[in-house]
Amino acid sequence: MGNSALTANPNHNRVFRFALYELDGSTGELRKEGKSRPRLQGQPLEILLELLNRPGELVSREELRQRLWPADTFVDYDHSLNTAVNKVREALSDSAENPRFIQTIPRRGYRFIGTIEAGEGTRVPVVQAEGPKTAAEPARDPEMQNSAGLLSDPQDLPAAPRRLVRLLFLLIQAMYFSFYIASLVSLHETQRVVELMPEYSKWLFPVLLVTALVGIPVRLYLLAGAIFGYRGLTRRFLRLFPFVFPLDELWALSPFLIVELIGVGLALAATAVLVYVPFAQRSLLLMGEGDSKVK
Repeated sequence: MGNSALTANPNHNRVFRFALYELDGSTGELRKEGKSRPRLQGQPLEILLELLNRPGELVSREELRQRLWPADTFVDYDHSLNTAVNKVREALSDSAENPRFIQTIPRRGYRFIGTIEAGEGTRVPVVQAEGPKTAAEPARDPEMQNSAGLLSDPQDLPAAPRRLVRLLFLLIQAMYFSFYIASLVSLHETQRVVELMPEYSKWLFPVLLVTALVGIPVRLYLLAGAIFGYRGLTRRFLRLFPFVFPLDELWALSPFLIVELIGVGLALAATAVLVYVPFAQRSLLLMGEGDSKVK
């Protein structure tokens, strides 16, 4: 990455608090809820301090380049700066696509979009500048929203290669799509199997029919998103999740449509696996966010 000659930064003597985090500028120590996180140093620390010193303002890539690398330094500035910003995001469990703290302004620079409370107790409100509506509002920390629930906390999930994540996500969507198509192609057989359960057949068959018809365009959209790499796919899926979850849980019973071929035992085992798949989809996409790169 090359050697950098960093000038003295007055923020080195300050302590910054934002959301659940506290940064000691003099040591680079980062704490979350009082617990130590990986220490920041060198260029990542300098970048974060520069952004914290100008909350809500655009800090251009050129400004950061001039600060981090002297004019006579031979280095791939773009790659080195992207790497340093990624390290800051990793330390803060942040992402480029769904930023809580560091917002990317394409081809221009970065902006800190949180609310900072200086170590001395002075509150520094930040007016959210116009930008992607995915940025979290300062008063709320999304990391707290799922901490007490059954869903995985994004911070607890390991990072995974985005290509692998998208491939697995695509395969899951293709599986559900095939369920819907197969049930519609063999509609009479599906109806016959459902009628073996007379106490449920009056409502179960119409529900299966309607959910299959609704599920097809949903899966086509998610398939296209995975194939073509839609930006913000994770954010969009999380918005769809409350709708997709009951749909997928209902279709977890689909192995029983072919119970005469596979037997009750295998149908039960397959259903148990399919009950988990909706959670797996969500976790996969969040793991891919941990591997996100600066755009």
